[in-house]
Amino acid sequence: MSSRAFKVAIALKGIDGALEIIGGLLLLLVPVSKIDAFTRVFTQHELKQDPSDFIANQIMHLAASLTGSATLFAAVYLLVHGVIKVVLVIEVLRGKLRAYPWMIGFLVAFVLYQTYELVIHFTLPLVLLTAFDLLIIALTANEYRSKLRHHSARATIEA
Repeated sequence: MSSRAFKVAIALKGIDGALEIIGGLLLLLVPVSKIDAFTRVFTQHELKQDPSDFIANQIMHLAASLTGSATLFAAVYLLVHGVIKVVLVIEVLRGKLRAYPWMIGFLVAFVLYQTYELVIHFTLPLVLLTAFDLLIIALTANEYRSKLRHHSARATIEA
């Protein structure tokens, strides 16, 4: 893949990280009762039309599963995950070579945790997120190798 495709994919990962930060903050600041009420209003129309609607039922199930400790864990997880991604994406897009191995390492750790979660409770969104993370790992590793080759070739020419 081209460097441009890599940059687009990494930018999407940065947007994903920013959305995780927003989600984590919302989980910390908005009471569980308000989240539950919002999801009921949000899904009510769809569930009236189709009571077996997969997405609406998943949203309702997720909202119903929010407890104090689960909400705190989810908020902290989203905040940490999001901040790490945003910082690393910024550094990678700035061309900082040291950020590439960190990006790969953290994404591998997240993929391992997500895989563990999938074994316990399979969800399609987590499968898609994990697949996207695996794609980003592959693209980042490829771009990193390319940058290292370019960097060492330039150093050889200058020497």
